[in-house]
Amino acid sequence: MNDPADLPPPSSAPAPPGEPPRTGGPSPWAQPPHPPAPAWPGAPAGPAWQGGQGWDRPPEWSRPPSGPVRAPAGSRYDEQGRNEQGGRFGWLGELAVVVALVVVGVLVVSIAGSVVAELLDAGPESADSELFFEDPVADLVVQLLGIAIGIPIVLLAVRLLGRRPAGTVSSVVGRIRWGWLLRCAAVAFPLMIVQIGLLIAWTWNDEPLGETGTGFPGWPVFLLSLAVVLALVPFQAAAEEYVFRGWLVQVIGRAVRTPWPAIVLASLLFALAHGFGELSGFLLLLYSALWWGWLVIRTGGLEAVIVMHVANNLLAFGLAAGFGELASTETAADAPWQAMVIELLFAPLYCLTMARIADRRGVERVTP
Repeated sequence: MNDPADLPPPSSAPAPPGEPPRTGGPSPWAQPPHPPAPAWPGAPAGPAWQGGQGWDRPPEWSRPPSGPVRAPAGSRYDEQGRNEQGGRFGWLGELAVVVALVVVGVLVVSIAGSVVAELLDAGPESADSELFFEDPVADLVVQLLGIAIGIPIVLLAVRLLGRRPAGTVSSVVGRIRWGWLLRCAAVAFPLMIVQIGLLIAWTWNDEPLGETGTGFPGWPVFLLSLAVVLALVPFQAAAEEYVFRGWLVQVIGRAVRTPWPAIVLASLLFALAHGFGELSGFLLLLYSALWWGWLVIRTGGLEAVIVMHVANNLLAFGLAAGFGELASTETAADAPWQAMVIELLFAPLYCLTMARIADRRGVERVTP
């Protein structure tokens, strides 16, 4: 028997009659091997099946993503809703649902406050009163909670209806940038103290602070009021920013190419939401909101405007608690003309300062 080593290799065997002689190497008619199929995520480990469609390969048809989808890299803050989800007019449905939920949420908190006040027999003595409780501190709790409820409503709507990470309402990086927020606070609080101090000094002879209130309520009541203010006002102020300069700007940003239509409309609604008071108060709110809307786009997030809003409200409510004016129904819409004049200087001063600091610190302005 011949040794297998003595046999000629298959490639050197003589060709059959009528065919060209065979040479070494693969046949030109041989089918190339199939490349290994990529493993389908979640498939068990092991060698991929060579060719064909099976459990080791994703289906040929496209599946919509099941999780949140971010906007493309380089998107501005107002473009965070442009993640190709929900269809061309999906933003209208999101807008309608959130507005309805905010109205319902405010009604639920108001009804709950009225029921509790009735059960405790703590309602106002006058039937025509706009308050829920006779005690102004308890009434303040209901009012602040009725606004703060906007935060969870907006975040849930963004995640479920907008199909994107809820954190994209906070900033272009998908979260609150706490380091940047603290730097904003270091500028906002001293600046707001100076601004309110100038307003008090300017208007002191017209209407001294505390003249319309009941005076200092005593340390126990004052400290309790201050605790409520410190605990709830940050959420109330942040909720207004999340609704008006955050979610609303991004929803409108799904349908327009520039941020200004969204900023102008959101600023107008923000001013109207504070009620109808003095013309100077309305103009102050509109003017401030326009600058703050610009700052949000310029810095890529809500941190700078949340801090300024919190600083303003903490000082305003704190002074009201100290002078027994928590029961007052006045809002920023009732601000005097002197407040408007001061705001003409301080709004751009703060916004331009924070924009400059953001540039130096390399704060993200677009989606990474």
